[in-house]
Amino acid sequence: MATRLRKFGISTFGACAGATIAAWALNSNNNYTVETASIAKPRVKRQLPPRSEQIQVLQSGEEYDVLVIGGGATGAGCALDAITRGLKTALVEADDFASGTSSRSTKLIHGGVRYLQTAILRADVEQYRMVKEALAERASMLHSAPHLTHPLPIMLPVYTWWQVPYYWVGIKCYDLVAGDRNVKSSYLLSKSNALELFPMLKGDKLCGAIVYYDGQQNDARMNLAIALTAARQGATVCNHVEVTELMKKKDANGQNKLCGAKVKDTITGKTWEVKAKCIINATGPFTDHIRKMDDPTVKTICCPSSGVHIVLPGYYSPQQMGLLDPSTSDGRVIFFLPWLNQTIAGTTDLPCEVTHNPKPTEDEIQFILTEIKNYLNSDVEVRRGDVLSAWSGIRPLVSDPNKEDTQSLARNHIVHVSPSNLVTIAGGKWTTYRAMAEHTLDAAIKACNLTPEKAECQTRDMKLEGSHGWTPTMYIRLVQDFGLDCEVARHLSESYGDRAFPVAKMAALTGKRWPIIGRKIHPEFPYIDAEVRYGVREYAMTAIDMVARRLRLAFLNVQAAQEALPAIIDIMGEELKWSKEEKERQMKSATEFLTSEMGQLVNRASRDKIPINLSKDEIQLYIKRFALIDKENKGYVSINDIRRGLKSDGSNIDISGEELHEILREIDTNMNGQVELDEYLQMMSAIKSGHVAYSRFARMAELEDEKHEAEKLKKKITVDRSGGGL
Repeated sequence: MATRLRKFGISTFGACAGATIAAWALNSNNNYTVETASIAKPRVKRQLPPRSEQIQVLQSGEEYDVLVIGGGATGAGCALDAITRGLKTALVEADDFASGTSSRSTKLIHGGVRYLQTAILRADVEQYRMVKEALAERASMLHSAPHLTHPLPIMLPVYTWWQVPYYWVGIKCYDLVAGDRNVKSSYLLSKSNALELFPMLKGDKLCGAIVYYDGQQNDARMNLAIALTAARQGATVCNHVEVTELMKKKDANGQNKLCGAKVKDTITGKTWEVKAKCIINATGPFTDHIRKMDDPTVKTICCPSSGVHIVLPGYYSPQQMGLLDPSTSDGRVIFFLPWLNQTIAGTTDLPCEVTHNPKPTEDEIQFILTEIKNYLNSDVEVRRGDVLSAWSGIRPLVSDPNKEDTQSLARNHIVHVSPSNLVTIAGGKWTTYRAMAEHTLDAAIKACNLTPEKAECQTRDMKLEGSHGWTPTMYIRLVQDFGLDCEVARHLSESYGDRAFPVAKMAALTGKRWPIIGRKIHPEFPYIDAEVRYGVREYAMTAIDMVARRLRLAFLNVQAAQEALPAIIDIMGEELKWSKEEKERQMKSATEFLTSEMGQLVNRASRDKIPINLSKDEIQLYIKRFALIDKENKGYVSINDIRRGLKSDGSNIDISGEELHEILREIDTNMNGQVELDEYLQMMSAIKSGHVAYSRFARMAELEDEKHEAEKLKKKITVDRSGGGL
């Protein structure tokens, strides 16, 4: 492999030099630019209607021009494209907006450096066009929602001298393909400069590095912004509404054509029919489910692939520099990126089954951790216990039903129209959602004889929800006008854009001198009570909607999300008038989600299977500490023992019952409401081996031991009082 790459690098270096210099000149201003579209941009037309009103409109019996099935990035993009062309549009999503793959991405807005490499090496025109389209859409996304997106420098470390020109030429070609829509120019770094910008990097044998730019986004909130923009433009947009059947009727030629769908509100259980001239299937991994609903005899075209990501503490990477590992042990690419003050790493690529509840596996997590270790220096101990959250997303690779040879996978997206006029959009990538929607609507208008007010797409460079009045320094006004904490204000600005002001107006008083308003729902994160109330107005209907997609807490730290759930459910209960039973059901459902889909269960299983590797002295020490907490010699530690231990430090901090249960749950592997000695020893062994980073119970036991030793010293008779004799 190395020989082939070396030959390619040498042979193409001279040929690409001229193109590279041209790319350098084109992008020398180091600023991304956006073309001025020749079409008029539609503006926000109405207040955001509540979900109940959207459901009523969907039940009215009126016929829509377009009914979009699927509320991911592509489905929301189709709805926005359709409504801005003047078509009467509805969108239904069985779960929540971005609840599938669209919230589980690498968070990058990119063309695909690896795809360009393949396009050049194999002379693959299709992949080249995909990269070129994605790079153009990258600039469009950075312009349309600047509060949710930003350019991100990504470092490609080089450890072999001959690879320096090879990678440099390749990255400059990446700039060149982007043309005048490039983000910023790539550049070469010496070893010392590379280590200055990325001090965690392993310096041994490092020759230098190349830095190039792509974009980064908050994917779930970006998806939501697209859907909310469509709703403000007049589209009927409903989450938690599932399609149960497609309806057909005969046309003038006696052919069965789609005329609508039977749907079910999964919140209330009510079912009804929605009439539509055109139905668009934008369901990602569930593409074949809807296609078989249309025609049970069609062959499957979706080839699902599991991609796992993990989140590590922020100190694993610099705040403004990502890392690309171009040659992992299995030949894939792994990204290592700062994201929302944490570090995200991934992804894997394994065949999987289509499911609504994909789960990360220990093998995939270990693979990512192993690859990370190859690039970080010895000061950074990559520990299993540092995995704060982990999730799996299903990438829907597809074979093209428009071609006779359906064995080969389409690298780009495909648009297919069935004999009954079901328009299916499948494949593609997050970055090209808008172009995919444009191509889909073009095909839908032609296939279903629709008559839009505007024939051309209206969404290119269109501003999305929250971006119209946003500026990078807008958060300062939030601090000054409302008395918000600076970190909270910045978070609100970068999550809601100019809608941060209505959010701030809903914030509760803190009762402190500063900040004046904005009660945090978790002390370690900038999320506040007002966001939960505002999230209900953004169509959040379940605790999972809130903790995973309106707030990103589940993706950042699964344990913190579990701790914040009671406060979130209490506020949502007030807004949605939940009964006590409903709140309990929401707690159970959200806990199961965090346990299975956000890595909590696999984290615990990883810890529990670690053999106890403590020395004899360590075991004696921990038995002693356990006995100090278990003052009544019951043989186990109860929640009352934990409460007493926490109060004994003299802080007099009132610990809530839920916090006590959280401390108990993190160590109570037997799930019997108490801590046995073997569970405590297992925890301490996991901490010693690095499979667990920290335990509040362990710290409490340590403090109890320190207090006990201090009291023993007080009881000793000092030398001056005893005279030093017998």
